[in-house]
Amino acid sequence: MAITSANQLELLQTAEAVAREKMIDPELVVEAMEESLARAAKSRYGAELDIRVSIDRKTGKATFTRVRTVVEDDMVENDRAELTVEQAKDYKDDPAVGDELIDEVPPVEMGRIAAQSAKQVILQKVREAERDRQYEEFKDRAGTIINGLVKREEYGNVIVDIGRGEAILRRNEKIGREAYRPNDRIRVYIKDVRREPRGPQIFLSRTAPEFMAELFKMEVPEIYDGIIDIKAVARDPGSRAKIAVISYDNSIDPVGACVGMRGSRVQAVVNELQGEKIDIIPWNEDQPTFLVNALQPAEVSKVVLDEEAERIEVVVPEEQLSLAIGRRGQNVRLASQLTGLDIDIMTEEEESARRQAEFEERTKLFMDTLDLDEFFAQLLVSEGFTSLEEVAYVEVDELLVIDGVDEDTASELQARARDFLEAQNKKALEHARELGAENSLIDFEGLTPQMVEALAEDDVKTLEDFATCADWELAGGWTTVDGERVKDDGVLEKFDVSLEEAQTLVMTARIQLGWVDPADLVSEEEETEEDATEEVEA
Repeated sequence: MAITSANQLELLQTAEAVAREKMIDPELVVEAMEESLARAAKSRYGAELDIRVSIDRKTGKATFTRVRTVVEDDMVENDRAELTVEQAKDYKDDPAVGDELIDEVPPVEMGRIAAQSAKQVILQKVREAERDRQYEEFKDRAGTIINGLVKREEYGNVIVDIGRGEAILRRNEKIGREAYRPNDRIRVYIKDVRREPRGPQIFLSRTAPEFMAELFKMEVPEIYDGIIDIKAVARDPGSRAKIAVISYDNSIDPVGACVGMRGSRVQAVVNELQGEKIDIIPWNEDQPTFLVNALQPAEVSKVVLDEEAERIEVVVPEEQLSLAIGRRGQNVRLASQLTGLDIDIMTEEEESARRQAEFEERTKLFMDTLDLDEFFAQLLVSEGFTSLEEVAYVEVDELLVIDGVDEDTASELQARARDFLEAQNKKALEHARELGAENSLIDFEGLTPQMVEALAEDDVKTLEDFATCADWELAGGWTTVDGERVKDDGVLEKFDVSLEEAQTLVMTARIQLGWVDPADLVSEEEETEEDATEEVEA
């Protein structure tokens, strides 16, 4: 097939038709045609030649040219596509390295094989352009809801026609035992859009918490307008969910607005989610208050929050325990997801028994170490004293408020406590030295003898060893493994060393050893403050 005047315009017409059909830029199709014609020409004139084709965008005329590039004398690798400066003087006056010499060559006759090859090039380019168009269209739609048409099901995964492409709803993203037939209409959440070698992959979901949030946004105008905000969502897809909302307008009840007249708004969401029961909860900045709301419909007697460990203890009446936990732990699990806290639930009887055990343990501590009778030791515990350090170093006035304690008795109590602590410290230091602890660690300010002993037992025996420790290795922490929070025990955790205190101790040790320049720390702090200020101003 030759590119003659009879079919020159057909090139442009074909390009326009393909572009309209695939909804891509006609220019991309013309460029694909130019590349395919250039390949055909190379197969005719030689693959080592640099043959280029240009199609006039108005007339459709294809111009074939050979391009040779001027290079330095010792850089010639392809003598059919490259020339030295001296050789180029035969074709051009005063040539320079980098110049291109362009000669027009006759159009090629495209045989059956060449035409088939050209067709493959055009189809490949069109497919690439189509994929790019699809990715650009959907990459910004991630996080939104879209309606689609079920095309087929493959190994439990549903292929969905979303208009200008296909997307996949994996079986673990379907609600319960949902089953779809071809041509069923489906509403889904675009969870992710990825560019992959085989084309853009669009992943859908009906189990994502964000899907529920978007459904409420569609049903509740106040959420769409920003008057009500969804702060958190926790779901057990197809069974039960909890959603926390807050209103920025005091005149609007966030829970009532989400429920709607006679439950119309929430019912629309429930119907879409295959009957999933939804608890709508008012959000509160105070975590214990928010947790009490999140555990609805169970009634809570008391909560105790441990902010550092991100754990919370909840005390409920005996008859409310099963309701608070829920079927197979569902209620407490969703409340934990909603608040981001680990929740321990106990009955009032269990909490009372635990408090009694702690009371007896502290009473025994004071009886054994301070040589007190049970009644006097119980008085100390009742007044809030929990450790020997508190008794030894507290202001005397705080001891005098205890019935039957005068100044002499208070002084005697403190003397006994200090003597016991000093004996403990001496014993701990002796044991630490036996384990190999060096004076550089023993004399380090901020570490008690018991801490040094614990470090030596963990094979941290020098200041250098201590300086290489991570803060969480000392203070302990939490790690998420397979979606569950796992406790990491710290060497100094039993001494109530916080993460911040551990960071300070380790950094001080590094400064003393000369590993860190204090001036660098000041610069980093100033940069952090500047960044924070810029963010606030922005």
